[in-house]
Amino acid sequence: MKIANTTDAKDTQSTKDWALVTGASRGIGAAIAVELAQRGHPVIINYRSNQAAAELVRAQIENAGGIARLSQFDVADGPTTTAAIEALLADDLAIGVIVNNAGVVADAPFPAMELDAWHNVTRTTLDGFYHVTRPLIMPMVRRKRGGRIINMSSVSGVVGNRGQVNYSAAKAGLIGATRSLSLELARRNITVNAIAPGLIETDMLEGLPPEAVQHVPMRRLGRPEEVAALVGFLVSDAAAYITGQVIGINGGLI
Repeated sequence: MKIANTTDAKDTQSTKDWALVTGASRGIGAAIAVELAQRGHPVIINYRSNQAAAELVRAQIENAGGIARLSQFDVADGPTTTAAIEALLADDLAIGVIVNNAGVVADAPFPAMELDAWHNVTRTTLDGFYHVTRPLIMPMVRRKRGGRIINMSSVSGVVGNRGQVNYSAAKAGLIGATRSLSLELARRNITVNAIAPGLIETDMLEGLPPEAVQHVPMRRLGRPEEVAALVGFLVSDAAAYITGQVIGINGGLI
């Protein structure tokens, strides 16, 4: 197994902190990486296995004049994640923005849900949050420049959803972690917030019945770029007094 595969974009320094975005090779994560790069942050694009897709995101950022590098690891795998983050810190990267976006689904009615489906979802979301965030907290604190931690929850973690007991439990747990960690870090000027998207147009919604959109008051799916714009705001100086919040972006679904 590869522990880490990191690639520097260029030997250019940025005045803004590095942003680590997990699960950034596609969908919402890719849109977030591009948004943060547009806001001047050098970006670490984490991916689990699809290097070709991650390379496309990096190329998009670099072609627009941004800075990006790749870092391959599965957030659910503790030792692999630890090694990858240690390698990033060894390169003296000032990581001041963490976006815990990586997630998986394994839907099934609860009586039919296998243990692997439970573990795969909860390990990626909850263990992944722990594996990625914990080793980066004290370096962020010691730099005394504040920071931003954004956790991607879901409308399913707020109100639940049939067939998603595992996913809802993991995303709800992430909300609890967000609120608690925000209390620990507020005096350090490190904000911790969660975003709870509704139905967003990504490959995770493949096979969604067309009638499902009728339950959304705006009668459409959200776009990854709309979620990314919210992340961009929360990372900005304008959001410095917002912490411990769960912000929905769901077209009025709840």
